[in-house]
Amino acid sequence: MEKANIDSIIAKHRSNGNGIISILQDIQAKFSYLPQEALIQVARETGKSLVDIYGVATFYKSFSLNPKGKHHVTCCLGTACHVRGGPTIAEEFQKILAIKPGQTTKDEEFSFDTVACLGACALGPIVVVDGQYFSKVDKKKVKNIVQSVKDSKDKIKLEITPDEKIFPVEVSCAYCNHSLMDNTYLIDNYPSISVSISFGKQHGWLKLSSLYGSPNVESDCKIPDETLVNFFCPHCHTELKAVNICSSCSAPMVSFVVRGGGIVHVCTRNGCKNHMLEIGY
Repeated sequence: MEKANIDSIIAKHRSNGNGIISILQDIQAKFSYLPQEALIQVARETGKSLVDIYGVATFYKSFSLNPKGKHHVTCCLGTACHVRGGPTIAEEFQKILAIKPGQTTKDEEFSFDTVACLGACALGPIVVVDGQYFSKVDKKKVKNIVQSVKDSKDKIKLEITPDEKIFPVEVSCAYCNHSLMDNTYLIDNYPSISVSISFGKQHGWLKLSSLYGSPNVESDCKIPDETLVNFFCPHCHTELKAVNICSSCSAPMVSFVVRGGGIVHVCTRNGCKNHMLEIGY
């Protein structure tokens, strides 16, 4: 790990006012986990205590203090997946990979984790490999999934249809951890994601569909197409700073923490439909 790499990440976020979470996200994106030396350096450079830095790193399940494998497998053990055989699926992965949840294979090819819920209950048992969802997994599929990953030079082939890729997620603010779900305002027949927004001199609210992949939004403002919108938590009023850049239109993407582990990134350009989902990285 080079000190200069961490310095550049800290400097980038310090210049645009982003917080510790954004810094840690970039460090993990670069190293696939949060090295102890990096956390010490972040504490020293930001003036935060190491206890505070570790507190953030251990609070969010999407962060890891241990090296991750080239391929990351996540098995859902939420109620719906549990009653449909989720524990058996998890045991089969552990048997084939010879590791337990939270561990990485000796060849550093695979990491394996379990989560409480991935929000796609109707498709359970659910397994996520490198961000790709596999629905209604059984023991035979486990072997096929592992072998497909080993044989593939690129991304493995999805085993769910495009329609099945649209599923509800529950998200919270990355800064105060308060839920952003509005159960009283439904979009696509599901509770919406509620944020405060601003663009130009206008301020208002925005409700986003909680169906991952759905572009449906509603607002009390008339937002011109192509407009870049600033997002704020309606509870702590912190601006939800962008970490990633949209691969479709190059606009900033804001991040929401997903219940059960993971992060959803949503493009801030009005009219762009791009979403990104990271699970347990």
